[in-house]
Amino acid sequence: MVSEIRLFTESTFFEKAQSYQTVLSLRGVVVNITTIEKLNARFLRLNPELALCVDEQGLSLCANGMKMQPDWKAEIPRLKRATLKSEMIARACNISEKPNLIDATAGLGHDTLLMAHLGAKVTLIERHPILFTLLEDSKKQLENDPFLAKVVERIDLVFSDSAEYLQQMIITHQTIDVVYLDPMFPQRDQNQQAIKKQAQVKKQMQLLHMLLPEDGEMDLGDHLLVLARQLAKRVVVKRPRLAVFLNDQATDHQWQGDACRFDAYFNSNLIE
Repeated sequence: MVSEIRLFTESTFFEKAQSYQTVLSLRGVVVNITTIEKLNARFLRLNPELALCVDEQGLSLCANGMKMQPDWKAEIPRLKRATLKSEMIARACNISEKPNLIDATAGLGHDTLLMAHLGAKVTLIERHPILFTLLEDSKKQLENDPFLAKVVERIDLVFSDSAEYLQQMIITHQTIDVVYLDPMFPQRDQNQQAIKKQAQVKKQMQLLHMLLPEDGEMDLGDHLLVLARQLAKRVVVKRPRLAVFLNDQATDHQWQGDACRFDAYFNSNLIE
């Protein structure tokens, strides 16, 4: 995990950069601020290292000439089109019942945003300090947005390791309606070439993969599934369409799309 990172900013945003530096230091990341004359596309191309940058848009991750942040505002057109019937994720997670839901694999939070918009109360868990801070910054920027303010009210960000969080719930005999898993590194795919041809990795995901290199079982999600099935009435796993089952556990029900599918596991002992 990244423990030290450079942050680029212009003098105009230096104080803002210092506030992010303070927050990240409390989360175990050493941030070295470098003030530059102009933070633009040319500068990013000439400085390809993985870094942070701060400008009028807030905190972003940058590398290889690219810059990204969890741009929740860009999701508004999709949210306005979304309905409980049109979104497969809504059917898989039973969002019509307005569940309490844990998203244990945060990513950029787009699925969480959609599920909260459709009525779920979502706890979004992220262990990586930089990604968590990016998500936190995106959420704060939308607290006064006329369309998204009510949506982000239904999202609770938690800075924690998902496995530890779920394990603590088990120990304290807590239950939850739904646990949602979307592992970043789906392994052992049945047809790697077919999956690779579906689409190139988007810019945002390229940077996310650089920040979160594959480093073991936790990122595969196998252990999370085992834990989630002990405390959730329903566990939903998003998978590439041709991928094998997570942790080789056959699903109780499945929703199939063109590029992905949703595998559901039901806990009859918890369902009323």
